[in-house]
Formats: sequence, C-alpha cells, structure tokens
Amino acid sequence: MELAAAAGIGLLVDLWLGDPENWYHPVRAIGCLIGLSERALRRLFPVSRAGELAAGGVMALIILAVVAGTAAGILRIAGRIHPMARFLVLCVMDWQIVAAKSLKVESMKVYHALKAGDVEKARWAVSRIVGRDTRPLTREGIIKAAVETVAENTSDGVIAPLFYLLLGGPVLGFAYKAINTMDSMTGYKNEKYLYFGRIPARLDDLANLLPARLTAFLLIGAAGILPGYDQKGAWRIWLRDRYCHKSPNSAHGEAACAGALGVQLAGPAWYFGVLQQKPAIGDGTRRVEAEDIVRVNRLMAVSTWAAFAAGAVLRCVLFC
Repeated sequence: MELAAAAGIGLLVDLWLGDPENWYHPVRAIGCLIGLSERALRRLFPVSRAGELAAGGVMALIILAVVAGTAAGILRIAGRIHPMARFLVLCVMDWQIVAAKSLKVESMKVYHALKAGDVEKARWAVSRIVGRDTRPLTREGIIKAAVETVAENTSDGVIAPLFYLLLGGPVLGFAYKAINTMDSMTGYKNEKYLYFGRIPARLDDLANLLPARLTAFLLIGAAGILPGYDQKGAWRIWLRDRYCHKSPNSAHGEAACAGALGVQLAGPAWYFGVLQQKPAIGDGTRRVEAEDIVRVNRLMAVSTWAAFAAGAVLRCVLFC
C-alpha cells in the first residue's frame, strides 16, 4: 500500500510542479556518473570489440549498483529517522522519476509557437525534445517530431517509470532511469558506441519490453474513451507497424498513436547530418496538424491515470 500511495502522490506532484529548470535533477547526476565511468573504463580496457563490450558491461554494473544502492541507502536512513520520513522521501523520489508534465510542457511549447505562426521558434522548441536534426524540418515535420516524441516517451517517461515504481519503489524506479539514461548516452550504433554501448542498449530493450507493450494497450484503450479518436485504427496500426523501428520497443506507442489520430508518423529523418531511411508508421488518412500535439497529450494523460489506477489496484490485491 505504501508504494502505491507514494507513486500516486509522486505523480500528482509531477503533474503540479514538473521538473523545474533551476532545480538539480538526479538524472543529471546519473548522466555525470555515466560520463565519468565511460572515460575511466575506456582507459582501462583495450580498444577492441571484446574490450569495449567488457567495458560497457562493467559500466552498466557500476551504474546500476551505485544508483540502486544510493536509493536504497537513502530510504534506509529515512526509515531509521521515522516511518513518515521514509514515506515523504518515497514521494519525493517518485516525483523525480516520473516525467509526465515536462513532456507535455515541452511539446506544447511547439504547439503554441506554431499557433502563433513562429515556425523558427517551434523548430527551436522541438530541438529540445528530439534527437534528430531539426534544421531540415518543414512545419509538418516539426509537428510530426513533437507528436512522435510524446507517443514514444509516454512509455519511457511515464508508463515504464510507474510500472517499476509500483513493482519495487524508487530503487527499481531509479535503476530503470539509470538504464534509460545509459542507453540515451551510449546506445548509438556508430563507430564510437557500437560495442561499448551494446550491453546498456540490450538492458534498455529488456527493461522496456513489457512497459512498451502495456503503453500501446493503454493508448489504444484511451482512444476508445476519448471522443474523436479511432480505437479500431489504433489497434490495426499497432498490430501492423509496431516493429517498424530497429528497436523492438520504440514503435509501439507511435503505432498506437498514429492509428488513433489517423496520421502518418516516422519516415526518413536526419541524424548528425546523415539522412536515415526509416519506414513510415500509420496510413496517413489525413495530414498532421498542430492540434495533433494537443490530441496526443490527451492520449498520454488518460493512459497515465489508467496505468496508475490499474497498477495500484493490482499491487494492493497481490501484496496487501
């Protein structure tokens, strides 16, 4: 019951405060630790396929041990002070792990810029939330990028964190964030990270295997609740296009949202000056419009509360 209550309060605080830009976020500390570990391990291990694979694996073990151990230690100290202190720390940690409001706020900056007719401001806003090159993007491309980001990160930033918080509290929640951050920093298939980042990338695939599929089901369910969305289309496109990305998990949310909205997402995109050919997701029965950013955020909101409600009830039934 304690973990479910703390997760609910943490989610509410996130929806209220989000991630204030002038506050130091624990994920930044995790990122710094990953950077320091990478530099140290690259000096220790040979520059070879086996050496880089081993270095990446050792880094993953170090990061997970430090992050999970720190979270467990803080909770243990708080519990020795007072049970209420432990609960308050649980709530604060859960708030820091979920990222629903920041995802909405940043994507809506793109929407407001487009509605004001300022495409360059919208381009700058979307550059803050995507990894692709934004300079070549048209107005339609900017909208697609924002919608895709919300669709994909509904899993990484909201549903998966809630899943692990309800399963094992902040220890598992921060372990997930550490895996996710390692993948975002080292999971590239380029010369530098092809081998070094392979184990972190595989860990991320494993950690998101179930949450990504749960997210798709939740988004499809939300499309059946909200007026004006196509639930049958969401189901059909998810079944057809859920493996259109190289990652086994990242296209599930996009496919469900593309079908629910009746638009086409993904397709070719520029990364680091190189045009990468990616398959399109969805049929595109109509062209995307700025309002689709609002619509996809509604899907995320309903999915978030459905995930929490179902997870909290399930945890109480199984563990209370």
